[in-house]
Amino acid sequence: MAVRKAGRIVAAVAATALVAGGAAACGPEDLTGGSDDKASASASESASTGGPEAKQPPAGTDALARTPATVKGGVITVGDPKAGHTVKLYEDARCPICKKFEETGAQALVKPVAEGRVKVEYTLASFLDNNLGGSGSVNAANALRASVEAGKFPQFHAAVFANQPETETEDAFTPAFLLKIADKVDGLRGAEFDKAVQKGTYKKWVGEAMRAFTDDGMQGTPTVVIDGKKAGSDALFDQDAFAKELKASGI
Repeated sequence: MAVRKAGRIVAAVAATALVAGGAAACGPEDLTGGSDDKASASASESASTGGPEAKQPPAGTDALARTPATVKGGVITVGDPKAGHTVKLYEDARCPICKKFEETGAQALVKPVAEGRVKVEYTLASFLDNNLGGSGSVNAANALRASVEAGKFPQFHAAVFANQPETETEDAFTPAFLLKIADKVDGLRGAEFDKAVQKGTYKKWVGEAMRAFTDDGMQGTPTVVIDGKKAGSDALFDQDAFAKELKASGI
């Protein structure tokens, strides 16, 4: 019940988010009428075909291959736990604006995280399933949680967003397609990971992550908080601009 309520709250406000370059927001207000049918049709097709061919994650992700990832409550932390700076990142795997951030501003985080100066706390929301129909956000968050146990979260996280469907209404993140994506991350596939993805081992944790999202007062994705201060949306979608935002915080 708490997750469904949170999804409705986010649905009401997410459409107000603005993104540089005129990209659409993650909000569902312009998607009423037929979105559930489209998502169901897409899910059926993906289930039968395993989804499209998976793309390789960005090459720069390799820099984080040795960076530890840990879980506490509903949050996944990447980086040295003793790092002097903390960036909190709130995302939904189906949100195209999160993908835009990952491809642009987020790239400025790779070096300071790899060097141990910053840790990133990921809170993975799943409200878009409730808003749009389907289960892609939950499936993706479950698989991402499983990748922590396999020691491959940063690489798989990048690969998931690299393989996000063109529209948020497309419910493409089926277990079969997530395993295809995992094939692009060296050393990720294995009996335990595959079982967790196929069986939804961490779906209870996915609910915990969604509660962490709402408990933190979040109303949309992506939201980025640098050392307790919310980053301006105008800086999120350009690597140089976000690097300046980080530098202003002493990073």
